Amino acid sequence: MLIWWIILFSALGSIGATGGAALMLLFPDSVRRILVPCLISYATGTLLGAAFLGMIPASLEQAAAMAVTGTVLAGMVLFFVLEKLVLWRHCHMKECEVHGTAAPLILIGDAFHNFVDGVVIAAAFLVSFRLGIAAALAVIAHEVPQEVGDFAILLAGGYGRVKALVLNGLSASATLPGAVVAYFWLAETRAAMPYILAISAASFIYIATADLIPGLHEHATPAAAFSQVVLLLAGIGTIAAFHLDHFHFGH
Repeated sequence: MLIWWIILFSALGSIGATGGAALMLLFPDSVRRILVPCLISYATGTLLGAAFLGMIPASLEQAAAMAVTGTVLAGMVLFFVLEKLVLWRHCHMKECEVHGTAAPLILIGDAFHNFVDGVVIAAAFLVSFRLGIAAALAVIAHEVPQEVGDFAILLAGGYGRVKALVLNGLSASATLPGAVVAYFWLAETRAAMPYILAISAASFIYIATADLIPGLHEHATPAAAFSQVVLLLAGIGTIAAFHLDHFHFGH
């Protein structure tokens, strides 16, 4: 049954990513400083690939181009506003102007973001199995470095490792109700599907361009730049590999 696939990949995208982030904390700081930018580069590629190769084309098959692109644009503005309200802010560094004194807000913002991730995964699976897997992979890829940063911020804010893990796990679990609610709602409201996909694409594009890419520019050496480009292309290639035989998303 499709709902069980949605629940499985939603759990992998949230709780699994939290577990992966917790494992990364076992590495020394020197190793994490190398691994996290690599993960962010790859995640950027998967997010952009899922948006431009999957969600937007799927939306365009179900609604007029102007309606789809207008919804993507509106979504970008919405996420900009949410970030200003400290609901969408993601930091991947210990030093963060917004997060430094607002550790509890991280948990609220992450719960909201993870709920949206659940909606994204459910909407993608309702279009096609391939699109669902691609969306879930993009969620997992960007959740791991995000959770690493959130763990570091909570620890710096005085939380113990166990408490930080439990609280992050609770906020991550919001993906599951998001996925279930979206599954039953979208199953009855198919007309909303292209617009949900367009907003989902906007969220992926916004996270990639407004949050992840600026952090990558802080590593300005030629070697770092080369590895970032290679890993970004690898992320895009991973998503494209799901659709090598056709870029037509249907049942």
